[in-house]
Amino acid sequence: MTKEAILDLQGLSKSYDDSIAVDNIDLSILPGEFLTFLGPSGSGKTTTLNLIAGFVEPTAGSMLLNGAPLEKMPAHERNLGVVFQHYALFPHMTVTDNVAYPLKQRKFTAAKRAEAVRDVLKMVRLEKYASRYPAQLSGGQQQRVALARAIVYRPPILLMDEPLGALDKKLREWLQMELRRIHRELGSTFIYVTHDQEEALTLSDRIAVFNEGRIEQIGTGKELYDEPNTLFVGKFIGESSVFEGSMTDGRFHAGGKEYWGSGTVRDGPAALLVRPEKLSISDEAGSTLPEDLTNWVIGEIEDIVFVGSGMKYTVNTAIGGAVAHVPAERAVDTHIGDHVRVAWHPQDAKLLPA
Repeated sequence: MTKEAILDLQGLSKSYDDSIAVDNIDLSILPGEFLTFLGPSGSGKTTTLNLIAGFVEPTAGSMLLNGAPLEKMPAHERNLGVVFQHYALFPHMTVTDNVAYPLKQRKFTAAKRAEAVRDVLKMVRLEKYASRYPAQLSGGQQQRVALARAIVYRPPILLMDEPLGALDKKLREWLQMELRRIHRELGSTFIYVTHDQEEALTLSDRIAVFNEGRIEQIGTGKELYDEPNTLFVGKFIGESSVFEGSMTDGRFHAGGKEYWGSGTVRDGPAALLVRPEKLSISDEAGSTLPEDLTNWVIGEIEDIVFVGSGMKYTVNTAIGGAVAHVPAERAVDTHIGDHVRVAWHPQDAKLLPA
């Protein structure tokens, strides 16, 4: 058990017949942090959440909650809050009764229930809706009722599985801010599952990136964006340009040319990853580029999009597709089909195994 962790997963695995859903995961989750499990469908993130909740039994490994074994404990005894994408509210109960339900199960007195429900409805900003039924609420309001029900008894950990997935974009973004506020006010540990990288970056203290049942990398959003450990993480977190080549004697070659980047990669297939804001665009001769942009490749513009603060160029090159976000003051007078030079500083490129 990691000394400061509230929850430790050690060698946690789950198999179904010949399929491995979760593959030997080790993870320490800190008290009060907002940790997101991020990954594509089938990557193991929801199964891991269900293992923690007690809805699924592990094939191997252990889970420790504040140092106590968790894997043999029934779900209803773990005292963890759970919120799903589908609200699962009782349609015949008012908001107050829905939120009070877990308190009744825990034998709270009527006075304690009333106080706790009043406080949590105020926290989720639904105190005016206390006497309404779920059918009288919008989707966002129903989700906040589900959240209130999950946190009303102050569980040490709140588990959330794609809770905003059924909502429209504007409402989802507003509720993301509400979740951040509620997390700060509660001080509890939140574990959140999503496939939406933007949502993960907005909400999380740390992000665990899942792929094929394993955690590829865990870190802050900035760490994952700036310093991906694998090509999967680099592609999954944010946009990127990936130039494919190979390492030979410690040097990266692509398209018959040598390029430089940060990182150490063994000889063999490799890739150079560059973020869109680190790329510069010029005419084919590179006449407007600084001399220190020693990494460059010629390509043909496939698309140009105005993105408010500047222009987004999509360029097809012989070593891979490039996506460049160029500020308005550095935008170039080009058109789709033109040949341009795409350039970047060596320190802005990340070498990764392919």
